[in-house]
Amino acid sequence: MGYDYIIVGSGIAGLYTALLAKEQGSVLVITKGSIDDCNTKHAQGGIAAAIGRSDSPELHFQDTIAAGDGLCDEEAVRILVNEAPTRIADLVNLGVPFDTVNGEIALTMEAAHSVSRILHAGGDATGEHIEVTLSNQVRASKIQVLEDCLATEILVDKGTVKGLKALDCRTGSIEELECRFLILATGGAGQLFKFNTNSDIATGDGIALALKAGAEITDMEFFQFHPTALRLPGVTPFLISEAVRGEGGILRNVDGYHFVLDYTPQGDLAPRDVVTRSILYEMKKTGSDRAFIDVTHLPPTIITTRFPQIYRFCLDHGLDITKGLIPVAPAAHYMMGGIRTNSWGETNIAGLFAAGETACTGVHGANRLASNSMLEVVVFSKRILEKTGRQAKRAPTISQGTEVRSSLSQRRLSETVPAPSLSALQQLAWDKVGIIRDKGSLIEAADILAAWQKSLPQPTDRPSYELNNLVLSGRLVTEAALIREESRGAHFRSDFPQSFPQWQRHIVFTAK
Repeated sequence: MGYDYIIVGSGIAGLYTALLAKEQGSVLVITKGSIDDCNTKHAQGGIAAAIGRSDSPELHFQDTIAAGDGLCDEEAVRILVNEAPTRIADLVNLGVPFDTVNGEIALTMEAAHSVSRILHAGGDATGEHIEVTLSNQVRASKIQVLEDCLATEILVDKGTVKGLKALDCRTGSIEELECRFLILATGGAGQLFKFNTNSDIATGDGIALALKAGAEITDMEFFQFHPTALRLPGVTPFLISEAVRGEGGILRNVDGYHFVLDYTPQGDLAPRDVVTRSILYEMKKTGSDRAFIDVTHLPPTIITTRFPQIYRFCLDHGLDITKGLIPVAPAAHYMMGGIRTNSWGETNIAGLFAAGETACTGVHGANRLASNSMLEVVVFSKRILEKTGRQAKRAPTISQGTEVRSSLSQRRLSETVPAPSLSALQQLAWDKVGIIRDKGSLIEAADILAAWQKSLPQPTDRPSYELNNLVLSGRLVTEAALIREESRGAHFRSDFPQSFPQWQRHIVFTAK
């Protein structure tokens, strides 16, 4: 049977898009886990929108462009900031319980924003509140959801999407599903790195599906590392939101010294990449595997009410953050590159769209402004449905400035590589393709990844598909980082520490 829309993924991008799509036709959501497995619920910071009295879309535009370090698509950013207030109203109408003060939505400050414009729900539980609100709406609707179902191949005929193949993870059977429009909302690829803040579903599935189908992949060298993930022995990295520093948290080294001003005059609220490298340098200087955030000078009631999730999580692990310092270290957080789309969410394949973290709309450029990611989802998902609602499928036009086009290179295949595994891949990416990069390390990683891709057997189940998808995503990140011989935004090369005007362009990969 055919559907008007098949949506792959059940995070905020997939669920929000599904709720919009049901007004325009039959909808199937497929998700490799359950409808509740997604990265969105981990999003603590909030969602940015210029709705405050001292704010404006123009200010939001300027802050986003500044963070993007010369690579934002200005048209896409204008759309993002201008449509933000209306999309917030949509979320309120859907029942998202944003926090209020005296009857008005409460707004807080985050790094690199010039005014307080971050909306939150349940303090630091914004992602979870939005995701639960949307999943409840989807469950109550007529939208069909296939859980434990992994998309394995996009079916394309004469440049137009026809449907996809999907693996039933419980039975091992492969099914073909037909659709008019296919929307990839599969999330990022944070599991590529040993230390990351993502859920275990973030394995680059959409990137691999799209590339193999003939879609363009861009900006993969720009992977955002969050400066402050909880660093406790035996505990999975847990995000300590940037908003903690926005409320007055102070970064200290292992000796208690407030070190950030030694690296940047912007201090604790400098852009994420600057804070991340500052922490990394300070950790090396002090011989420690961590730094600390100090909120002990703040009233305990602010901490417990503004950051209930963080407070409870730390308390569950024996740390009362109202009295003791929070041990932190950087971790991979957000993939700014992805499947290249235009401002309507269209890829270069007719009928194929991408939304959320797996898409690259051009709004983030080389560095995402905090809390713009959930906003990007609701703004551009809405536009996908506006586009599909008023036209038949045709080849879309995509233009995002000057570019360098490439396909994955034929690499020297060494015979002495370690056996491919998730843990070996994560260690390799963290060590060689992480926060600070150089040519030698990138070449070494690129050679190993190419050898792994060649040696991996045909996948048969969810873990083997995910490993294949991560290896391919890792190759794209590594080779893009090798091509870009400069430092810009979240991409930092110690052998090319400056940015250069001739590199104010995008690296675009295609399969051939």
